[in-house]
Amino acid sequence: MTSLSAYIDDFARFITASPSSYHAAAEAARRLDAAGFERRDEAEDWSVLPAQAHSRAAAATAGRHYVVRDGAIIAWVQPAGAQATTPFRILGAHTDSPGFKLKPKPTTGSFGWLQAGVEVYGGPLANSWLDRELELAGRLVTTDGVEHLVRTGPFLRIPQLAVHLDRSANEGLSLDRQRHLNPVFGVGDIRQADLVGHLAALAGVAGEDVAGYDILTADTNPPARFGLNGELFAAGRMDNLTSVYAGLVALLGVSDDEESISVLAAFDHEELGSQSRSGASGPMLDDVLSRIGDDLGATVSESLRAYADSWCVSADAGHSVHPNYPERHDPANLPLAGHGPLLKINGNQRYATDAAGAALWARCSAAAGVPYQEFVSNNTIPCGSTIGPLTATRLGIRTVDVGVPLLSMHSARELAHVNDPFWLSAGISAFFAGA
Repeated sequence: MTSLSAYIDDFARFITASPSSYHAAAEAARRLDAAGFERRDEAEDWSVLPAQAHSRAAAATAGRHYVVRDGAIIAWVQPAGAQATTPFRILGAHTDSPGFKLKPKPTTGSFGWLQAGVEVYGGPLANSWLDRELELAGRLVTTDGVEHLVRTGPFLRIPQLAVHLDRSANEGLSLDRQRHLNPVFGVGDIRQADLVGHLAALAGVAGEDVAGYDILTADTNPPARFGLNGELFAAGRMDNLTSVYAGLVALLGVSDDEESISVLAAFDHEELGSQSRSGASGPMLDDVLSRIGDDLGATVSESLRAYADSWCVSADAGHSVHPNYPERHDPANLPLAGHGPLLKINGNQRYATDAAGAALWARCSAAAGVPYQEFVSNNTIPCGSTIGPLTATRLGIRTVDVGVPLLSMHSARELAHVNDPFWLSAGISAFFAGA
């Protein structure tokens, strides 16, 4: 593996290139292309051999492939000699992050200000998005069905009310989602402004040809490494590009002679509950695994045997102990920044970790030579969830939940210790290697 500094520098470049889930999938695809992976079209035949010659002989062929579905990407390395019952080692993550999404008829405004009509996407820490230079990023789809990625760079801002006009602001800020969170992007007559037309021009298409769009906000402040010894790292969208990047780096390092099929599954829409065609509750992973098995000539029974011997590591962000709010954490389990990735545990299966999963992650960490630490919620504070239980429920594959400890999760800008993302990728590499 590369050095910590090189890892963090390239992670920052990955975040900068990924202001939306669609950009994250495209950036991952670009890096996979550069590494010799072959993109698969879901509408085409994936058979390694022609249909009339399709047989278990296909199992002798190694391959590196990926498929993109909207803002999600699944990539895999099929080792030489893979068989119908060869198990999978899956790293699950998600490409989306909380923020704001552009509504239909988005060009609004009043009192001379031009504003963008947005709705809340997921569960952002709303106050953290105030008074920041934001960009719009995502995809436009034209009437011919072609998708066009677009991003504006610094373009709009959600202005906070001055303290002179709200003397109680520092006693508890209250934000109405409809009235207080619409960003400004200029001044003038809204009848003369066309926000979608501006995005279309940036994408090189005509505004009247845009038939639909999925456009979200992103903070434009670049990632930064700072602190006493440069040990702190702050950026937007670390939940959950941290895991996407860690899994991507690990997958690119997988050899062709592993005993399992290594898979990176980076889903979209986790922040909304994952219920979409490209989310973890949807069919995408099952579709891809089934087609891999089909190419290997697997029967239904053989596929189930492969699943029974498979593992999924669900990697998502977790909470480091907050120095100003230690009472919000479990008093006996206090994960610290810079002390290793989290093994996430919940007695009500909001995380999928069980004793066997804990043993697996212990082996992976030991093989990688990195530490890890347990995370469990305070009993008085509801526990979030991840794609882990969804994957375990849908496919019956044994699953363990891990992740990097953060401060300010769901803020426009989150905070981590540089060691933890680096160590997470090392642990995932050991997982792919069969630890």
